[in-house]
Amino acid sequence: MASPPIDLTALVGSRICHDLISPLGAISNGVELLSMTGALAGPEMALISESVENANARIKFFRIAFGAAGPDQELGRTEIVSVLDDVTRGGRLRIDWQPHDTCARQDVKLAFLLIQCLESAMPYGGSIVIEEDDDHWTVTGTADKMKIVPETWAVLANVSGAVSVSASEVHFGLVPELLQRSGKVLETVLSETKIEISF
Repeated sequence: MASPPIDLTALVGSRICHDLISPLGAISNGVELLSMTGALAGPEMALISESVENANARIKFFRIAFGAAGPDQELGRTEIVSVLDDVTRGGRLRIDWQPHDTCARQDVKLAFLLIQCLESAMPYGGSIVIEEDDDHWTVTGTADKMKIVPETWAVLANVSGAVSVSASEVHFGLVPELLQRSGKVLETVLSETKIEISF
């Protein structure tokens, strides 16, 4: 049986996130030590600390969304919820991860990419709920006002060819390839205040 093709894009994502986590951790430790000694205080120190925390949270999220995900790899609920809590702290978006069991990393990766798709359509905030029942996943976003660009959302249905997306929309472009690799089919229902995606 032939081995599946290597996902170089995911490996690049994993490498970048891996190499950035260590220096960000060192900066975070340095900021913590400075605050303990009282050498620096005030709004400037708070801004640096908050910025480092935000960067750490995004890198951890990106590592799952853009990094490599082997067919046998899994992620526990505690780690997933921790990453989502960190990345939404202080923001206008709420994410409710409902699966209680350990999940296949490939499924979590796809769910995280879809969370980013929903985030793109919810610039004013809202809530996202992720559910899983017998390997059937549903990712639902609700908001008072959605910003939906039909051409961008049409990319999710393109599983047969190259797609054209900007850097800020790259998560839309990665979904079809991941669906093809996993043999899953995506269904999307769009409305003015709700988007429901299932796979």
